[in-house]
Amino acid sequence: MITLHHLENSRSLRIVWLLEELGLDYEIRHYTRDSKTMLAPPELKQVHPLGKSPVITDGDITVAESGAIIEYLIQRHGNEAWKISAEDPRWVQERYWLHYAEGSLMPLLVMKLVFSRIPKSPMPFIVRPVAKGISGKVIGTFIDPQLENQLAVIEAHLGKQSWFAGDTPSAADIIMSFPLQAASARADLSSLPAIQRFLEQMEARPAYQRAVERAGPLTPMR
Repeated sequence: MITLHHLENSRSLRIVWLLEELGLDYEIRHYTRDSKTMLAPPELKQVHPLGKSPVITDGDITVAESGAIIEYLIQRHGNEAWKISAEDPRWVQERYWLHYAEGSLMPLLVMKLVFSRIPKSPMPFIVRPVAKGISGKVIGTFIDPQLENQLAVIEAHLGKQSWFAGDTPSAADIIMSFPLQAASARADLSSLPAIQRFLEQMEARPAYQRAVERAGPLTPMR
């Protein structure tokens, strides 16, 4: 039995979605964020030393990191519809987006979240204007222009095809789901119809809806 160690309101939901798409038997162990820090509870360190989610256990095997989990589940337990060989033209696209999601897009989104929260953090009153000015400068001159450029690239790509690696869902769509859901909370997507269409069609899939029923909805942090 595969066990998913699932942290509420986190990237872990996309692993539940994949498990549902693959039709696998699995159980979920739910973990609740600390109400003050919003971090994962220390119990997760008993599963993996980093104490992060998602993590899966499959017999004696423990796998962490979303991309590694997605590849493991598809290669070890997936059906042929989800396995893309290196000879398939879609393979390069799938590999690219599978690594791009956490390597390029998520760092920007995390930076935007952190710098947006700095002015709201507890600090001496006299320091607050300085903190607000620095964080606003970083967001306005670096983070937002970079994010705008990356979203434009994604928009152009999704404007040419239904899913990230072609006409059917793949590992690329599973991994890219969370960054784009996070982007919808931290950036204006009103001028990006292809990205909006992707999110709508993803969330309309029966497997995704079953995932939400089992794991709970996702409300990306702003």
